[in-house]
Amino acid sequence: MENPSIAHAQPHQHQQQGPQGQPVLGRGAAPLATPPAQQLPPQMFTTAAQLLDLTDKKLMVALRDGRKLIGVLRSWDQFANLVLQNTVERIFAHPNPSAGGLYADIDRGVFLVRGENVLLLGEIDLDKDDDPPAGYELAEPELVHRLAEEQKDKDKVKDRARLRKLASIGFEGENIGEVLL
Repeated sequence: MENPSIAHAQPHQHQQQGPQGQPVLGRGAAPLATPPAQQLPPQMFTTAAQLLDLTDKKLMVALRDGRKLIGVLRSWDQFANLVLQNTVERIFAHPNPSAGGLYADIDRGVFLVRGENVLLLGEIDLDKDDDPPAGYELAEPELVHRLAEEQKDKDKVKDRARLRKLASIGFEGENIGEVLL
């Protein structure tokens, strides 16, 4: 990726120059042209204003709770709250990790996402949009949802056992209270 700077935004107009290359000033000289206002390139924005380039494009949004949404960004505000249209929630399940996984898309329609819940977002390549995710096969939403919930339950049991083991050796993390209750 390039390293954009304000110097790359827009070149200045040249001033009139005399015979020795000095700027022409004084009577009879044409007024000096004022340089146009400089603008930062879009890569320089680090706020919600960067979403301007993504408006009306198809995005994948990963939320903090693990959900993945795919939809067209229609609106946003200064807090990065997003309005997605034609949204689908994509659910993944791994019934047999060595054999690949399953996925399903559930229609959600218009979806409002609070900005603080966005973990990651990116533009979808429309040329590859219809291809299934690598290593996954399309399945019925009910089956994929059930398998994903079972996997979450197994992961919770593993996490509790891990936290108990850490607590037994003296580690007191932020989630240690959950284990003791």
